[in-house]
Parts: sequence; C-alpha cells; structure tokens
Amino acid sequence: MKVILTVISGVCWTVVYIEGIRIGFRDKSYAIPFYALALNFAWELLHTIFGFRANGVTVQNIFNAVWFTFDVGILYTYFKYGRKYFLKRLNDPSADANGTDKSAFVAWSVLGIITALAVEYSFIKEFGVAVGAGYSAFLQNLLMSILFIGMFFKRGGSEGQSLSLAINKWIGTLAPTILYGILGEGGFPHGSFLILVSGICCSVFDLIYIRLLTRTQ
Repeated sequence: MKVILTVISGVCWTVVYIEGIRIGFRDKSYAIPFYALALNFAWELLHTIFGFRANGVTVQNIFNAVWFTFDVGILYTYFKYGRKYFLKRLNDPSADANGTDKSAFVAWSVLGIITALAVEYSFIKEFGVAVGAGYSAFLQNLLMSILFIGMFFKRGGSEGQSLSLAINKWIGTLAPTILYGILGEGGFPHGSFLILVSGICCSVFDLIYIRLLTRTQ
C-alpha cells in the first residue's frame, strides 16, 4: 500500500511537471507560480543530494531526481516568458516598451531562488533529512495551492494553466497526505498531524482551483 501511494504521487507529480513544460511553451508563459517553483527547485535539488547520500537508491529519491530535471525545464520557461508579468512603470528609464525591466526581473528571480535554497536547507539542518523533507514539502505545497488560485485571478483566466495539471497536482498531494499523515512512513512512522492538516488544506484549495479551471473550459 505504501509503495503504491508513493508511486501514485510520483507519477502524478511527474505529469504535473511535464504538463507544466508543455503548457509553458504552448502559451509562451510559465505554469507554476514562481515562489512555489523556486521552493520546489530547491527542495528537489537538496533532497536529491541528501536523499541519495542518506538512503541510497529508493523510489522516492529516484522521483526527486526526475522532478529536479523537470524543474529546470519549467524554470527555463519562467525566465524565457515570465518577464512580461514583471511590470514596471513605463516612464522608468530601465523599462522597455512593455514596461518591464530584464535586469530587475532576473535579479529578483535569482534572489527568490537563493532564498528558497536557504529556507529548504534550514529545514534539513533543523529537523534532519527525513522530517525536514516532509514538513517543508507539505508547507510549500500548501503555498503552491494558494498561489495557483492567485495566478488564475492575476492572469484573468487559465493562461499558462491546465485542468490536467491541476488534477494531477491534487492527486499527487493527496496520496502522500495519506501516506505520511495517516499511515506513517519515513521520518513519520506514526503519521503526522501537521502533514495531515496541511494536506487536507491543500486538497481544499486544489479543488477550488480545479473548479475555477472547469468553469473556463
């Protein structure tokens, strides 16, 4: 049962990342909110490194490495197409005709990634690899669920988004919520109330987001 839930989560999140890259190029946009993307990138980079070092080759560590690779692809779409969402005043000397500033966009984005790396590493130092991975993953997942709704309204619709991505994100989070929040696994042998509550909240916001996308189809 535990392996099945791990595989369900891994497959669903892999679909999310592949779909995110596809949609990014299709819509000339990026499909995952930047701050959530930065945290995901940092989480998967660090937990690929520390995960293999601590536990060797496991199903979860393999998925972490695969996800990190796809994160790089989504980050590429963010840097390629995301500047149009980074608005500045048109009368600013550094702004281009679209009211955006490339240097400010890149600097702000790099700062976001560095901050994400620092936060994720702090979870590892504070709680250890296994527990830190669980706490940080679900808290940033909840942030992502909320930011998806914010992105929908900021863009005025489903530009750079898809129902397939949203549904797989929901299922891909629900499976480990059951695994780590109820059944118990890894650093949480008896389950985790924090993970359970965070996972339930993720489902609430994910279902709201799915409903919003359904209404635009």
